[in-house]
Amino acid sequence: MTSTPQTDDQNPKPHIIIVDDDAAMRMALSQWLELSDFSVTVYEDANAALRDIKPDFPGVILTDVKMPKLDGITFTKSVLSADSDIPVILMTGHGDVPMAVEAMKSGAYDFVEKPFEPNDIVESLERAIEKRRLVLENRTLRQQIAQRGSLESRLIGNSLPMRALKDEIANIAPTEVPILISGETGTGKELVARAIHDLSDRRAEKFVAVNCAAIPETTAESELFGHEKGAFTGAVGQRIGWIEHAIGGTLFLDEISSMPLALQAKLLRVIEQREVVRVGSNAPVKVDFRLICATNEDLVDAVNDRKFREDLLFRINTFELAIAPLRDRKDDVALLFDIFAERAAERFERPYERLTSALIGQLKSHEWSGNVRELKNMAERYVLLVGSAEERFKRLFKGGFDQVRKPAGDFALADQVRDFEERIIRDALDRHDGNVKSVMEELDIPRRTLNEKMKKLNIRRDKPL
Repeated sequence: MTSTPQTDDQNPKPHIIIVDDDAAMRMALSQWLELSDFSVTVYEDANAALRDIKPDFPGVILTDVKMPKLDGITFTKSVLSADSDIPVILMTGHGDVPMAVEAMKSGAYDFVEKPFEPNDIVESLERAIEKRRLVLENRTLRQQIAQRGSLESRLIGNSLPMRALKDEIANIAPTEVPILISGETGTGKELVARAIHDLSDRRAEKFVAVNCAAIPETTAESELFGHEKGAFTGAVGQRIGWIEHAIGGTLFLDEISSMPLALQAKLLRVIEQREVVRVGSNAPVKVDFRLICATNEDLVDAVNDRKFREDLLFRINTFELAIAPLRDRKDDVALLFDIFAERAAERFERPYERLTSALIGQLKSHEWSGNVRELKNMAERYVLLVGSAEERFKRLFKGGFDQVRKPAGDFALADQVRDFEERIIRDALDRHDGNVKSVMEELDIPRRTLNEKMKKLNIRRDKPL
């Protein structure tokens, strides 16, 4: 065995193990790969290599197929039995190609046929190194997820957008500044808000979540600010509002853009004066809370459309956190699906085996318009279905996977929006067999809004979809 040292512990070179009984081939490959900025360890004997390969090996193995003592196929199976995610690339002669194809079906990463171009080897190794890096990062993340209460256990994902989001949360959570969380439906805005609360100095106090879109306008003031006995017909006793209930803790106002303008003015006064006046009372009550708001709309546009107060916007977005949609962090899809499916398998007492690379690729090709909420729903349904993984995928995705549609250049924006909304609602109704409550939960919209959109788009539950 020979190896090249890694001089920079901060940024180690990608590690390649070469196993080949041909001394000339070992030397040529190692020299080429070292020039390509890899760290290389070479072995003449596959058994010796096998003794040194551990489950946390951070690199890639490049092995010949025909070798004495232990051939490359048997060697590959032994490596994969120790760690099924270690990428193994086979070097084959022309007659060994069918054997290498069978080895790939058993888990080998790739094969190259001799004679080969060195650049082809480098390209395959670079892809395999990136795959190994993601696997090891996800393993580390799984260990962190197992630590209950940690930020990693709340916000699952290791993509660049998720890393940046977690860094921002860790930075801002200990402060008292108001936070505005923006993101599409299903991205996990309330989950982020709870994580901020749990990392703040108020974590021992209440986290009060209020969905502004779900409160009827006629009772919204009473819900938020509370009321006194006899304040209006039906007020048979005093009621503490959500704002007062959050004293000492965190008040989370979801879908803040749905709040009526008149109520926005009163909320602004509460934020500025730090006191609330119940309906039917003249006595202010001092309130102390951390304010976190969330929106799936652009509030600047809402201000321009006179649907949201500009002065309130200035008060609630001292710091803004933007959650990337799932389509912009595809590296998280496989890990999220695995974790959701494993949890569902445990809950429903069903078996679950991790997906093949081909099925993971199909998952990543899906548009995920419903974001993490849609992915979680799909993972749970996958576990509950019967049949092979491929058969279950066909049932889940109706025989295919959505791709982002590229509308024609003459397709007006309003028509594109209408088409998109209609497709999302019809697909959701189809998935839930017309169950409106389930559709409301998946799309995170109140019944009134869903009914209005269905009426506008001429969608009926009893109408073929």
